[in-house]
Amino acid sequence: MPVAAAYTLVSGLTSALEPVAGGLAAVLAIVVFTLAVRALLLPLAVRAARGERARAALLPELARLRERHRRDPERLRRETAALFEREGASPLTGIGPMLLQFPFFMVTYTLFRSAVIAGHQNALLAHTFFAVPLGQNFVSVAGAGLLTPAGLVFAGLLVALAAVGWWSARHAPAAWMRLLSLGTVAVAAFAPFAAGVYLLTSAAWTAVERTVLRRTVLAPAL
Repeated sequence: MPVAAAYTLVSGLTSALEPVAGGLAAVLAIVVFTLAVRALLLPLAVRAARGERARAALLPELARLRERHRRDPERLRRETAALFEREGASPLTGIGPMLLQFPFFMVTYTLFRSAVIAGHQNALLAHTFFAVPLGQNFVSVAGAGLLTPAGLVFAGLLVALAAVGWWSARHAPAAWMRLLSLGTVAVAAFAPFAAGVYLLTSAAWTAVERTVLRRTVLAPAL
């Protein structure tokens, strides 16, 4: 079961980090878990960047097709599909890494919403990040007041996520990716704090990844 496997992994990482990180061990374990997931998806991200570059090179030809077949939408669709197939590009460039991340996020979400994992008490729920239990969400914290220690910690997480999302949105290759980058803030408000940490770590990885890929894979050929 994925949740049970994730519980074993995150619990093991937490125990390994406790001598060094103390009370922050569980949060750092989530960060390490997230970075490992993103590292596994890196080859797919590189492939997506190459596809993005191929798609960008087709923009002039796509514009010509739209002009030539503007009165025949069905012909335009066929010609566009044929062009993408011929050049090995795709209009859905970039969607693969995001889709593959979703199951890992849902596992993290479920992990910190379940009191019992594989028939045993979920010991990870006993961990906190300063004043915030890892299984608590922003909505429940806000009910007690935003100026409480827990409210301020959660607000800091959401502000950091919004800042990283805004930066990523500026450099996203497609409109739906820009909306998704900013939409993670709303998701984090209703998700457990631990899932918010996953989202923030993943968003920060994405920001760095896009910067590196833009200077390497997406850089103009000399």
